[in-house]
Amino acid sequence: MRRVIPIVLSGVVGFATVAHAANCSGAVTQMDMNACAAAEFQAADARLNATYQEVAGRLRGQEDPVRRLAAAERAWVRFRDAECEFETNQVSGGSIAPMVLAECRTELTRRREGELRGFLNCREGDVACPLPPK
Repeated sequence: MRRVIPIVLSGVVGFATVAHAANCSGAVTQMDMNACAAAEFQAADARLNATYQEVAGRLRGQEDPVRRLAAAERAWVRFRDAECEFETNQVSGGSIAPMVLAECRTELTRRREGELRGFLNCREGDVACPLPPK
């Protein structure tokens, strides 16, 4: 199972991610592959954030469900990061570590985005769904 990427990138690494993202199909060096994996995670995270905002928007005006959603998302981010740190333990400290970590975070983030998106399509009478049907 491939996974990778640090959550917070800054400085030179952040610029490298942007510079190399457009050329990911031809990435050859580990630095390029790390940057591409970071960019892929950033894109997945942006999609997750947009879907989260859509779910939160459907709960607007409902204080308790909004609070619970926020708490669940904070806990999920902690889980994702801890899970990926564990899963990438074998490469920790190596030059491939940022890529593997970013790939892990990307995969879990995509799964979570799918879960949240599923909440937006609740059917009438689905009491296991946290959102009312449209």
